[in-house]
Amino acid sequence: MKAVFFANTDWYLYNFRLAYAEFLQQQGWEVVFISPDGEHAQKLKEAGFRHVPFEFSRKGINPFQESETIQGIKRLYEEEKPDLVHHFTIKCVIYGSLAAKELGIKAIINSITGLGYTFLSNKPHIRVIREVVKHLYKKALADTQVIFENPDDRQLFLEMDLVQETNSSIVLGTGINTERFKPEPPPNSVPLTILPARMIWDKGIGEFVEAAGMIRESGVKARFALIGNNDTGNPTCIPFDKLSQWQKEGNVEWWGWQEDVATVISMSHIVCLPSYREGLPKILIEAASCGRPIVTTDVPGCREVVEDGVNGYLVPEKNAEALKDALLKLIEDPEAREAMGKASREIAIQKFSDEIVNNGIYAVYQKVI
Repeated sequence: MKAVFFANTDWYLYNFRLAYAEFLQQQGWEVVFISPDGEHAQKLKEAGFRHVPFEFSRKGINPFQESETIQGIKRLYEEEKPDLVHHFTIKCVIYGSLAAKELGIKAIINSITGLGYTFLSNKPHIRVIREVVKHLYKKALADTQVIFENPDDRQLFLEMDLVQETNSSIVLGTGINTERFKPEPPPNSVPLTILPARMIWDKGIGEFVEAAGMIRESGVKARFALIGNNDTGNPTCIPFDKLSQWQKEGNVEWWGWQEDVATVISMSHIVCLPSYREGLPKILIEAASCGRPIVTTDVPGCREVVEDGVNGYLVPEKNAEALKDALLKLIEDPEAREAMGKASREIAIQKFSDEIVNNGIYAVYQKVI
């Protein structure tokens, strides 16, 4: 059997889908990755997989260019002749499904990994685009199997009549290697809170910086670090100048992109992600597996990882004051950090291990092959 994985970046495929591709390979499958080219394409090849570069605009809405993109996907699928196609991210889900259906490919899997800017923004022109996207989603997702990463996203799509009970499933996240991401004792130093994410406003970066400023102004000894690059392909990208300004002001550090996430987590005492909405953020699963307490927002995706008061705290979105209060509880209480870190590890093993998630996705494959 041959499967094609199609996403909008090679970084996404390498960081979020490599483990499942290796699982499929062990079942005797051939897996081919398709995405725009980048530095992670070589890493996919080094892992033993073929990567086919396919360039397209993540933000483009020109109907002629978008139509050509669909035709390009169709040509690729004709060449590859897959038994099954698996799509990730909005454009790839919609365009990949439309192309596959034109070719008569029956086994189509679509992963909804979050709602994205189109569903989160309330700007007038985005609301117009959202209606178009909903129409395209309905057409694309029909007669496919759709995997959601949290129950809220699935329920929303059911209410919008974009999927049915019979063709939708929930698999929590993308899994975690609990042997690679394992607990390490936190350093004996000033408490460090990290926020690892793309530097976009929708991750709650602004509220994190504001909360850090309030804590440091109160005289509490603590460090705060932003981990990640600014995503220029996202409409809510935080400008480089703003990130540099924050670092100069001294309340937060900006470390940029860090390849070795496990090592970065081991340097921290607390992991924070005050996002506005998620599919199911892998960084929180990684933090949990590494035995760290977590402060995150009480929103879809994030609340699947954190039990409030057990392995961290849930706070309202877009609320810097509440975020500050939750962070302070952990910064000032090392015993609570230790207890919540142990609880995080147990939750990661019980709910999010690679074995659990990979078997969940493969069960959906069994429905269509």
